[in-house]
Amino acid sequence: MMKKITITYWITTSLFALMMIMSGTMYFVSQEVKANFALLGFNDAFRIELGIAKWIGGIVLLIPALPRNVKDWAYAGFGITLLSAFILHISVGDGPDKFIGPLVVFGLMAVSYWTFTKRLSIKA
Repeated sequence: MMKKITITYWITTSLFALMMIMSGTMYFVSQEVKANFALLGFNDAFRIELGIAKWIGGIVLLIPALPRNVKDWAYAGFGITLLSAFILHISVGDGPDKFIGPLVVFGLMAVSYWTFTKRLSIKA
């Protein structure tokens, strides 16, 4: 059982962390992302802040030796970001092609977090 949970943890966590790192990178290199932030009325500094936070959070999730509370904060930050993205897309009238993505990624993160906590409880 522990092996199955560990494999699921590393697959979901790696996929999720890489998605967040890639997403954070797009915040810096994509003119479309920059334009979308401006269109929504966000200050450009917010886009940069979120990009950096996604890089840091993704790296935190991939480092096994970090304490649990550090990883918990990364998961919490990602959860807030993904749910906020979902709400924002709905509030501006975007269709399912825009607001389903954050929910799917949230689901991936939830499996990663569940297996993270399950591994810790089995080890204890």
